[in-house]
Amino acid sequence: MATITMNEITHAAVRRDLARMEAALGGFQEGDRERARDLRRAWASLWELLHMHHHSEDTHIWPYLRSLGTVDPALADTMEAEHVTMAEAMTAATDAIDQLVATPTRGAADAAAERVSRAAEVTNRHLEHEEQEVMPIIVERMETPEWKAVEKKLRKPPSISIGGRFFAWVQDGIDDENARALRSYVPRPVLWGLSRIAGRAYYRDVAPVWR
Repeated sequence: MATITMNEITHAAVRRDLARMEAALGGFQEGDRERARDLRRAWASLWELLHMHHHSEDTHIWPYLRSLGTVDPALADTMEAEHVTMAEAMTAATDAIDQLVATPTRGAADAAAERVSRAAEVTNRHLEHEEQEVMPIIVERMETPEWKAVEKKLRKPPSISIGGRFFAWVQDGIDDENARALRSYVPRPVLWGLSRIAGRAYYRDVAPVWR
């Protein structure tokens, strides 16, 4: 069975939340300012976690690719450029969602849905590109000391609370295959502690938005 990496588990969570936001905006009820605020809070959480994920790649993974000497450096350049394009699309969607909070109309929801759809298109294209072109290079080298050194840096969150929120987010709606893969990287008791204790704010403030 093909290896499912932590990167791909993260990608699955990103795809899931982009789809959730599109669906939620499609069902938005005219004048529901509280729902608009809830959606903005959930979107802000997604964008923050995605930004941190990209920052880790920009800081650690693309330099690692360049260090190999056997990979065309244009690949890392392209990945970085795609991150910039994604950030622009996500920021435009954020602005539209902010406008929905200010003016909670069906028209504003449609405009936000269009921006989110564009962000999803750009993001999904990048995630697929990364999975096809970058992940095979890394999977081939997962047992090397060089990659393990990079992986150690990637596993170190900025704080315990952010790490907890990340694992709570990843597991919110995770499918069985990705859940098994996740437990192969992080023992079940550690996952529980990080997500349910350190990441409890996610379950309080974000997870209910999608229910």
